[in-house]
Amino acid sequence: MHEAWWVICLCAGWCGVCRDWRAQFESAARAHPDVRFAWVDVEDEADAMGDVDIETFPTVLVARGDEARFLGPIAPSAAQLARLLGSLQTEAHAGGTLSPAAQALLQRLRVQAVPAANL
Repeated sequence: MHEAWWVICLCAGWCGVCRDWRAQFESAARAHPDVRFAWVDVEDEADAMGDVDIETFPTVLVARGDEARFLGPIAPSAAQLARLLGSLQTEAHAGGTLSPAAQALLQRLRVQAVPAANL
């Protein structure tokens, strides 16, 4: 069974870097129609964020199905995001998940913030 890949951008509305990055993020979403992309404002979704504190924007959470594969800041570059996603998809068979906090964040976001999101 094919497990969908997710790329969830965690940003803030007040962040100028995030505002500038959003168009590239949406472009990356169009370039990868087989991946579900979602934009989450960490302040609007504070309940879903739980104890996870995002200190650097943009931060992305990449998951395969219910398994968080990456959680961290990236340079606001569509090319870098594409490289990260490609690398994670290539290594998908290697297994290994992130911390329990990243897993819990993924589950909360998918239920509360992005249940059917796709840019």
